[in-house]
Amino acid sequence: MRWLLVFLLACLLFNGLQGWLRRIGLGRLPGDFRFRLGGRDVYVPLASSLLLSLLMMLIGELL
Repeated sequence: MRWLLVFLLACLLFNGLQGWLRRIGLGRLPGDFRFRLGGRDVYVPLASSLLLSLLMMLIGELL
């Protein structure tokens, strides 16, 4: 249940910071999906979420 909450928060974060993250290369990975639904852009950053999760886990282990 906790992983689902973390994933949803990561999706919200990616949607909010989409312009900035695109400039550093995140959001364009092969597992990131973007589609148009009912006139709105929907963005599902699966690969970017996994990459950031692994990065945060490594930082947490080092601290």
